[in-house]
Amino acid sequence: MKTKSNIERLLEAGNFVVTSECGPPRGSDPEVIRKKGALLKGVVDAVNVTDNQTSIVRMSSLSACVILKELGIDPIWQVVCRDRNRIAIQSDILGAAALGINNMLCLSGDHQSFGDNPKAKNVYDIDSTQLISVVKKLRDEGKFLGEKEEEVKGRPNLFIGAAENPFGDPFEIRAMRLGKKVKAGCEFIQTQGIYNVEKFAQWMKEVCDRGLDKQCAILAGVIPLKSAGMASYMKKSVPGMDVPDELIARLKGVPKEQQGEEGIKIAVETIQKVKEIPGVRGVHVMAIEWEEKVAEIVKAAGLSPRPE
Repeated sequence: MKTKSNIERLLEAGNFVVTSECGPPRGSDPEVIRKKGALLKGVVDAVNVTDNQTSIVRMSSLSACVILKELGIDPIWQVVCRDRNRIAIQSDILGAAALGINNMLCLSGDHQSFGDNPKAKNVYDIDSTQLISVVKKLRDEGKFLGEKEEEVKGRPNLFIGAAENPFGDPFEIRAMRLGKKVKAGCEFIQTQGIYNVEKFAQWMKEVCDRGLDKQCAILAGVIPLKSAGMASYMKKSVPGMDVPDELIARLKGVPKEQQGEEGIKIAVETIQKVKEIPGVRGVHVMAIEWEEKVAEIVKAAGLSPRPE
């Protein structure tokens, strides 16, 4: 093991890992994070904290990670390249490590035009793949990214993760794109939410044919649907999301007040299916502002209790 990450420890031991997600509030109240953390503690092995998701201003990801850490949860610190240059990012990495954060998820970040500050200036000094290499360089070589490549005094021991969308166009390059992140130093991947399991299995075959599953742990993303309307919106309005029509029809086929329950059943079935796909090492359950349902989903999928 290179870090003190709980998910790295479990993966090394051959366990099927379960992670989830916690979105920080649009304010400074720490109790929001504590309440969400209480719903997830002991239910999953680590909890992502999003970084101003959808380009909307929220409590900082790093601050929320520290709050979860105080609750005894191993947080996964998400960092987007949209808002910081390489100087600020490296500074934050050192700060996160000093605060005992063990995991980092490297992301490009949604464009600011999608959020509440569309006129804000983005940064994108480096992209997500370059960010992966920056973390690896700091950790494994003890070198800063810079012209002088000065030595780091106190290396940040972070387990390095990233996200990947198996369904983006063109589909033919998706496994190759993952290969670039693995080469840069990515050690675990959390995928976009999966509804088209057959297409995901096809992507996983290409991943395994390249041997990438042996170099990087693949955690399959699962987003429980609250309604047929949510499913339709994700199909039409969320880039890279593949929601089959038959799934939307299934949700529409039950009364509106029961659609959330049906969405949970679909999530459980998805977990059970992806768990059997060769190369999948875990699942990432993204119950967006629905954290109270994660325990139900994990238990119904046969993934509870979690390892100590």
